[in-house]
Amino acid sequence: MRLALGTAQFGMRYGISNVSGKVGQEDGKAILKYAASAGIDTIDTAMAYGDSEQVLGNIGVEAFKVVTKLPEIPSHVTDVDAWVIGAVEESVARLGVESLYGLLLHRPGQLFESRGVEIMSVLRYLKGTGVVKNLGVSVFSPSELDALYTLYDFDIVQCPFNLVDRRLVESGWLVRLKAAGVEVHTRSSFLQGLLLMPKKAIPIKFDAWRLLWDKWHVWLQENQITPTDACLSYTLSCLETDRVIVGVDTQDQLIEIVHAASGIVIDSYPDIKCDSTDLINPANWNIL
Repeated sequence: MRLALGTAQFGMRYGISNVSGKVGQEDGKAILKYAASAGIDTIDTAMAYGDSEQVLGNIGVEAFKVVTKLPEIPSHVTDVDAWVIGAVEESVARLGVESLYGLLLHRPGQLFESRGVEIMSVLRYLKGTGVVKNLGVSVFSPSELDALYTLYDFDIVQCPFNLVDRRLVESGWLVRLKAAGVEVHTRSSFLQGLLLMPKKAIPIKFDAWRLLWDKWHVWLQENQITPTDACLSYTLSCLETDRVIVGVDTQDQLIEIVHAASGIVIDSYPDIKCDSTDLINPANWNIL
């Protein structure tokens, strides 16, 4: 199973189509139990996802490969080594695991700043101790890799990839990373839920891309395909991706996603790709 479970919703309200709010403890337990039974072996979280790590630790995630993310190191920190080691030790304790399968930099741009060498040095130290198995970066755009990859070798790269945002493939980075033996994790298969929403429910601030939504929903109707099936069929059709991260609010959503991932194979997709970062980068949505 190439799906991985994203758990931002376990620590905070997350996703534009989220109507359930933060996942409760019992719902989280049911989601993880079903994920394990379906063959999902990887969990993606972050130190910045509210209390997601603590919730996961309370439920128990020892059976999973856990990938978390190190937040931006505050400018006032003078001892980078102590801060990073402390943050990772606290993360491991919250999660209740012996080691992290992966530790990703949530803001890898810090590697180009004055403390970049220090940051990479302490990360490699943590990998050497075994408390972290794999090091990597979480990027908003594959173009970030143009500079990062010339300086540092990573074990894991996490990047957005979906029917609208196809930069990972079109830039050549997906094939390049795979050829280098890097583990590729993609996120945002549903564009944070925007691709799953009925056309009438799409917020007015996305009206600039009305033609894109029209094409998408006409194609779904004509082909009698659910948006979940289409989105997952597309991201999973790229065999170079090792894990496709999906976030859910309920167990029923995960059941639907697992069934979609195991089912329909689609031969062709609508051309709804878009290069506008105002749309494909959710970090920009609050200024639309």
